[in-house]
Amino acid sequence: MNINGHGLRDHLLLVAPLYGLIAAVWALRMIVAAAGAPRIVVLAVSVTIAQAFCILVVVVLIHVRRFGSYANVVFASFLLACWANVLVAAAIAFTALMGKVNIYSAPEFSGHMLTPMQHIVGHLTFGIGFGTIFGGAMGSLLLWMLRQLPGEARSQKR
Repeated sequence: MNINGHGLRDHLLLVAPLYGLIAAVWALRMIVAAAGAPRIVVLAVSVTIAQAFCILVVVVLIHVRRFGSYANVVFASFLLACWANVLVAAAIAFTALMGKVNIYSAPEFSGHMLTPMQHIVGHLTFGIGFGTIFGGAMGSLLLWMLRQLPGEARSQKR
């Protein structure tokens, strides 16, 4: 697989530090919830928000490093969405196996009618799919805006 001259390894190296950020937010959310923090604080520590932030950062990196184009943005969004949703699915699976409720499986956060398996499948299908679609759209729009900055049009024509 090769997207605009960059393979899977190149993309993974680009997003690797952002994987760490998403994992840190994922763990922090569990710690904050286990510590009994107010609901508003638990909601503020969000893997989804971290994922969106990481997509914006990766778009800036793609632009500054001249890493590629819109296809690279969508692929990076896919990689980040996969990572975020696999982490959440792992937390749900751990909860189901241990029989203890954590922030990722609490009914008020996970849907009252879902079984753990339905919740995991939802993250691994719809979570990744919608995360890629919306992240790719948001990231492509940002890349387009960055490329419209004064001075960028001249440097791209060379």
